[in-house]
Amino acid sequence: MKPKMIWANLAVADLERTQKFYTELGFKPNNPHSSNELVSFFVGENEFIIHFFLKNIIESNLKHVKFGDSHHSNEIIFTISAETIDQADQWAEEVKNAGGTIVSEPESFGNNYYGFVFADPDGHKFNVFKM
Repeated sequence: MKPKMIWANLAVADLERTQKFYTELGFKPNNPHSSNELVSFFVGENEFIIHFFLKNIIESNLKHVKFGDSHHSNEIIFTISAETIDQADQWAEEVKNAGGTIVSEPESFGNNYYGFVFADPDGHKFNVFKM
C-alpha cells in the first residue's frame, strides 16, 4: 500500500462549537470540505487534514462502525509539536480561552521533555509536546 495522503475523521456533537474552538486556536479551515455535516481543518506545516463529522453522519456513512464516547475513552491521541516551552504554555492558555479542557497541566518530564494534554469540547485528546 502506498497511499497518496492520510487524514483523520472524528465524530462531534456540535459543528458550530467545533468550528469556533479550532478557529480560535488558529487552525486553518479547509473550507471546500466544510458543510452542514462536517467542518475540516489543516494542521501543521504539512497540512494534515482533520475532518470533524456530526456523529450520526459519520456512523451512517461508515455503516458498521460506531464511535465511542471520547470523553471517557480514546481511540487515538494526536501529538502537536511546540518549538519552545513558552509556546507550549501559551497554547495551554489558548486552549482554555477557546473552551477546551486541560487534561494534564504543562510540566517537565523525562529528559528535556515538556508538554501537556488537552481535550476539545467533544473530548478528543491532543498531546502538546516540546523536546
